[in-house]
Amino acid sequence: METQQGNAANSDTAASSSSHGQRPATPSGRYISRSEIQSEKSLAEFLVQMDDYAPIIPDALTDYYLAQAGFECTDVRIKRLLALATQKFISDVTTDAFQYNRIRQQASKEKKFHSKDRKTVLNMDDLSAALSEYGVNIKKPEYFS
Repeated sequence: METQQGNAANSDTAASSSSHGQRPATPSGRYISRSEIQSEKSLAEFLVQMDDYAPIIPDALTDYYLAQAGFECTDVRIKRLLALATQKFISDVTTDAFQYNRIRQQASKEKKFHSKDRKTVLNMDDLSAALSEYGVNIKKPEYFS
């Protein structure tokens, strides 16, 4: 009974696809939806844009750490995509650490500096709090405490 319903569903899908024009099928015979086709086109366009993009993290540094991790790839676009993801991660962590710093400064009312030339310094406590949100737990060694 279930196979009859499954076949009926497949024939309904085939009938609806033929009424909308031919859609490409995968090797398994599954029809690809328009949203999947659009996402494939978007990915292809994005990878073409990666050819001209130079991330902040140099290609040589990316190559070194990818080789250390055992990742082998000759496609520069993929390496730059990984460098871009790393850049985004570092940016998110530093932004979160800055927010933790501001919250900590506002919470401590005993230190009231009204100087506008005051610089924000990245503190280990702020950095460890920001990294803990991403599942990275760091602690100072005991002899630095």
